[in-house]
Amino acid sequence: MNNSWNKFIYKIGSPFYDKFFNSGVFLNARKQIIQLIPFNREQKILFVGIGTGADLELINYSDLDITAIDYSPDMLEKAQTKFKDSTIKFLEMDAQNMVFEDESFDYVVANLILSVVPDTNKCFQEITRVLKNEGKIIIFDKFAPKNKKLSLPKVLIRPIISVLGTDIGRSFEEIIPKNNNSLKVEEDSPVMMNGMYRKIIISKIY
Repeated sequence: MNNSWNKFIYKIGSPFYDKFFNSGVFLNARKQIIQLIPFNREQKILFVGIGTGADLELINYSDLDITAIDYSPDMLEKAQTKFKDSTIKFLEMDAQNMVFEDESFDYVVANLILSVVPDTNKCFQEITRVLKNEGKIIIFDKFAPKNKKLSLPKVLIRPIISVLGTDIGRSFEEIIPKNNNSLKVEEDSPVMMNGMYRKIIISKIY
C-alpha cells in the first residue's frame, strides 16, 4: 500500500463508504466506543483519518473543539458536506506527517486508520507526538491476533485485501514498544469479528 494508491482507492470508495462502515455492525461498534468518551468543550480533539465523518455523527460536536484530518480529498469532501454549518476544522493531511505542534491535543481518535496507512509505526509516532501529556488515544481497528500467527486463510488473502487499501495482518503489539514507559494501555478489548477488531485506549503519562 502507498498513499497514491490509497487516495485512488478511496476516491472510488467514497460514494459507498457509509453503506458499509457507517451501518450495521460497524455502526454499533462505533457507538460502543465513541459515545463513551467523556469529551468536553475545554479539550482539543483530533480525529485522524476522519473519512466521511461517521464518528462525528455520534457525538455532540457543536460543543467541542474538533480538528479532523484525512488524506483523501474525496472522503474529506463527504465529511465537510455533512458538517458544513459546524465549527469543525477539516484539513487534508497525511497522518504519517502531521503539521501540528507537539502536544497539541487532549484526545486523538484513530479509528480504522492504523490498518490503512502505508507506515503504521510512523503514523502512531505522529499520533503520540501531537498528544498532550495525560492525553488519551482512542483506537478502533483490526489487528492480527495477540501473540499468534495469522491463520493460513488470512495469510493467503492478505495481499488481495491490501490491494483494496487495508491490511488485516498488522500487529498492535509491534506498534507500541514494550519499553515505552510514556504510554499506558488502559483498555484493549475485542469489539467484533471474534476479536479481529479491537477497542484500545492509551494514555500518555510523561
